[in-house]
Amino acid sequence: MSDYRQAYLADMRTQFAKLRSTAERAMVQVGDHDFAAMLDADTNSIAITVKHISGNLRSRCTGFLTADGEKPGRNRDGEFVVHVQDSRAHLLNEWTAAWDLLATTVDGLTPDDLQRTVYIRAEPHTVMQALNRHLAHLSYHVGQIVLLAKHWVGPGWQTLTIPRGQSRAFTRAKQEQGTLRRAT
Repeated sequence: MSDYRQAYLADMRTQFAKLRSTAERAMVQVGDHDFAAMLDADTNSIAITVKHISGNLRSRCTGFLTADGEKPGRNRDGEFVVHVQDSRAHLLNEWTAAWDLLATTVDGLTPDDLQRTVYIRAEPHTVMQALNRHLAHLSYHVGQIVLLAKHWVGPGWQTLTIPRGQSRAFTRAKQEQGTLRRAT
């Protein structure tokens, strides 16, 4: 019988990878100006969201099992301000390092780790709860990145999922693939 805990960890790896890919496929469609553009003074740009996600993951995943996820050196408020040194290339390097750290962290977990207690801002979480919290937080911000990218790209946007009007054909093709796999 399969261990659901191992399946959970495998699914977390898959879901995190999908979120990263979705955000990166959206960001690649956006020019440098729009990467840093804000809809208004009270919204985040893609650049700010990238900076925040990077800071969050770096803080949460460094010493994941042994240290509070809110590191003393983190400047969360500073993540919402873009400075001259925060070029697109710099922010995307930070992004890559942060997502790689998340992947390494999850890859290093064992099924027995899932019930261990970790802390985020002194609040106890099981490892499973902390991973679910990461997934929810990242989903929220990746959705923002996609929405902004789609807005800035406009009619030239290349869809990241099933194109409008093609859901039935997509589902039918998937069902046919499944039928073919079961028949062989």
